[in-house]
Amino acid sequence: MKYIQFNGSARNVSVIGAGCMRLSRLEPKEISTFVHTALDAGINFFDHADIYGGGRSEEVFGNLFAAEPELREQIFLQTKCGINQGMFDFSKEHILEAVNGSLGRLHTDHVDSLLLHRPDALMEPEEVEKAFAQLKQEGKVLSFGVSNQNPSQMALLKTCVKEPLTANQLQLSIAHTPLLDAGFNVNMTDDPAVMRDGGTLEYCRANDIAVQAWSPLQAGYFTGTFLTREEYAPLNEKLLELADKYQTAPDTIAYAWILRIPGKMQVITGTSRPERLINAAKAADITLTRREWYDLYKAAGNRLP
Repeated sequence: MKYIQFNGSARNVSVIGAGCMRLSRLEPKEISTFVHTALDAGINFFDHADIYGGGRSEEVFGNLFAAEPELREQIFLQTKCGINQGMFDFSKEHILEAVNGSLGRLHTDHVDSLLLHRPDALMEPEEVEKAFAQLKQEGKVLSFGVSNQNPSQMALLKTCVKEPLTANQLQLSIAHTPLLDAGFNVNMTDDPAVMRDGGTLEYCRANDIAVQAWSPLQAGYFTGTFLTREEYAPLNEKLLELADKYQTAPDTIAYAWILRIPGKMQVITGTSRPERLINAAKAADITLTRREWYDLYKAAGNRLP
């Protein structure tokens, strides 16, 4: 496993993170197997959100901490807040209430990282700063970040927020590449040239912000995985070819493709299956060549100018 450090944090976090969105449906024994499999594979990063499973994902994870309290020190725990009953809410009141709710469900006195979950058009950076400052002072949150935000939104937040932004969680996979496409098509008139994100990858890299790729096997916005799908036949052929070369599984190659992008990159898995976690962990030890990376990008249906 490979590890990175968040901006302003001395803790090492694994480049593969275990996404916990789907844990709400697992039994206690299955949760324990999931967590121990991850830790045994070197994955110490677990990603939650207060809305996952209506709070149930945090709750079942917290029950494991209650049963095995020694696990807490082995785990870098991240959660997210800001989605509030069909709207986005970055008010001080909601952030504080959401974090206290998460801490209660997780059976812990602090989380290592808190992300604002999607952008709030009504955000007042002053309100966010007050919430972050109070949470940091009380020891309830050790580091802060965002999700699905562009450079302008992060820059606006930073006009008031004193804590460094440590991470930005963004959708990225071989088959979902808006973060990359416009960078290849600067000053061109075709559709890939449309700048949909404002240069988020570049901004994060320049400001030491980790990029956490969610839905790393999805073809689009919750439209299903590209693995084995007929419409992604060329991509799957290339994945199989490289999986054979590296003696691994196709999904491992798909994760390795994300980690090959320079900067502080993390993959946030979406699986609840331990064997998939093991495949993901193996990606940290694979460095695709430049040719292999570009061949996969093109095999997904993207073209270079």
